[in-house]
Amino acid sequence: MPNYTAFPTTGFVRLSAIIAPRGPIPVSKSTWWAGIKDGRFPKPMKLGARVTVWRVEDVRALFEGEG
Repeated sequence: MPNYTAFPTTGFVRLSAIIAPRGPIPVSKSTWWAGIKDGRFPKPMKLGARVTVWRVEDVRALFEGEG
């Protein structure tokens, strides 16, 4: 099992910290957005016109098998 200790436990993260190669979810950007559209992945929050984030708790639940 990969080591995800570097992933935060609370707060918000941007897409680059979620998907491969830096993040714990091994999917492409287009697969991630398609997964949001069909409900497989958590919905994002907009912090500004060009800033999209996800709750760390939602992403952790996904890769820890709870989501």
